Amino acid sequence: MKLRHTLLLVLPLLLQLFLFLVPSAALALSSDEQFLAARDAVRAGDRAKLERAAAALQGYELEAYVEYWRLLLDLKDSDPTTVGAFLSRHENTYVAEKLRLDWLRQLGRKQQWALFDAEYPRLAQPDQEMACYALQSRRAQGDARVLDDALPLWATLLEPPEPCYPVLEALIVEKRVLADAVWARIRRQFEANKMAAALYSMNYLPASQTPDKKLAQTVIDTPLPWLSRLPGDLSASRMQRELAALAIQRIARNDPRVAAEQLTRIAPALNAGEKAWAWSQIGWQAAQRHMPEAMEWYRQAGDTPLSDEVAEWKVRAALRANDWGSVRTTIERMPPALAAQPAWTYWLGRAYRAGGRLEEANALFAKIAGQPDFYGNLANDELGRPTSTPPKAAPPSREELLQVSASPGVQRALAFFRLNLRTEGVREWTWGLRRMSDRELLAASEIALRSGNYDRAIAAADRTRSEHDYSLRYLAPYSDQVRPAARSQALDDAWVYGLMRQESRFITSARSHVGASGLMQLMPATAKWVANKIGLKDFNQARVNDTETNLLLGTTYMRLVLESLDNHPVLASAAYNAGPGRARKWRADRPLEGAIYAETIPFSETRDYVKKVMSNSLYYSALFDGKPQTLKNRLGVIAARSGGEVKGEDLP
Repeated sequence: MKLRHTLLLVLPLLLQLFLFLVPSAALALSSDEQFLAARDAVRAGDRAKLERAAAALQGYELEAYVEYWRLLLDLKDSDPTTVGAFLSRHENTYVAEKLRLDWLRQLGRKQQWALFDAEYPRLAQPDQEMACYALQSRRAQGDARVLDDALPLWATLLEPPEPCYPVLEALIVEKRVLADAVWARIRRQFEANKMAAALYSMNYLPASQTPDKKLAQTVIDTPLPWLSRLPGDLSASRMQRELAALAIQRIARNDPRVAAEQLTRIAPALNAGEKAWAWSQIGWQAAQRHMPEAMEWYRQAGDTPLSDEVAEWKVRAALRANDWGSVRTTIERMPPALAAQPAWTYWLGRAYRAGGRLEEANALFAKIAGQPDFYGNLANDELGRPTSTPPKAAPPSREELLQVSASPGVQRALAFFRLNLRTEGVREWTWGLRRMSDRELLAASEIALRSGNYDRAIAAADRTRSEHDYSLRYLAPYSDQVRPAARSQALDDAWVYGLMRQESRFITSARSHVGASGLMQLMPATAKWVANKIGLKDFNQARVNDTETNLLLGTTYMRLVLESLDNHPVLASAAYNAGPGRARKWRADRPLEGAIYAETIPFSETRDYVKKVMSNSLYYSALFDGKPQTLKNRLGVIAARSGGEVKGEDLP
């Protein structure tokens, strides 16, 4: 009895001591599980389960999301006062922006314009759908200027969201857009391979020019057979002429030479504008294939206006042909916003320099020099200013770290990362950085670094404007594993880090939409091939995400690719992303400047990738060596396709 009495007295004390020592871990685990249950419930539309989870999550760091989900289930019939109360309580948060966007979408669908107009100005980041609802609201209220503001969308919005159609169709009804503009839109949609949208746009043509759907689909699906059956004289029918030009465009996507033959055959029956556009399309497709005829076909297009992408590829074709005059004239004819982009600012400066206009060239280089990217690095080189890292800012103080870590947005982002909900965490993190000062950004970067979220540390440090810490922008984690792996393969560790930063931002669990995984984003087939090549025992795909295995396989593959491609890092970087066969194919028949090779890579993803990897490696080298660097030296010269190519064995 005495022992039982003692236990009855002691057990409550032991229980209180236990709860005092471990409450946060136990409660956090329980709350996390409840939150995930709430997330599953809202996806399933299970209101009862959501309510049970919500009751247990009061005071939880992600409680606002649970409240948002509860509102979301009833949003169609929600009282504006209830929605407004939530938005007021959570103003300037990402979850409020999400609800405001959902709410405005409902109001737009119901055409409740008074409520829409009251809330729309508070939306921080309106998308195109919301912008079109706003135009609809203005039109409903008789705003005479709304069609003036909508007119630019006709040329640029090639695959519009549903709310934009009433606005675009109003341009037709009010005769602000006539047949010429409709055909121009259809051409742009063909260029962008938006076939369903192009077919829809044909409904806006005058009846005499509207092809039936079967005919239009034939032009899209089997353009060459259709074109070969056309009568010799097309001049009397605009519909036939326009469809013939569109058929040429479709043929050029597969074989520019066949398209050129067909266009030459039917050219006398086409109007000058139709013919010029068709030649521009053949030149564009040839330029992407690095065909020597590309510039001649572009020249046959004359001075016809070019869409942005077609003009960009004309510049690239001219660069490969060493035709600096065409580089200059093409960029000078670009729309001002396009010509002002760093790429075309740099290449126009190069064209001016090639023509002896040194002062104008240097003025253009000065516009972009100092920018921490590929073209800023190249502009530095042109001005004789090797690229170095800026002075390192003072590290964040304890007070700065505490202040930023207490930010609800940062806490929510870290909570999502803890739950392995990276997409939601990245959105919260990005939203939270919007209005931060440099000091706050550096503190946020340090907080992310300490929590192991290397990609978010880089994202925060990348945004600083005056105070910088490039050791955070260009993090070098896992150095005790990466550097030995690089050394064992005789690789430049700055290049290895530059590639890894682009591949995964040092997130070991990273997985691409095509199945690449780990720090070095290895495809399953590539990982298996390298493992067999080096005789790695007991290999299975589950090991690819193991850091040591991933680095071994990835750096080995980098070395094999590098050796097969003249030991040139630009070629090897392209090969790592798009495959060694393509990297070889993209060479020219003459030695090519490394920057021009990178600029003229046909795949936009690989082109951007190679530029970023090489610029990254420049900054890593500057940090590792403590010396200014030149990107041109790293880019070097790509040997001609017919000389000095080391084919080696086939690599994946």
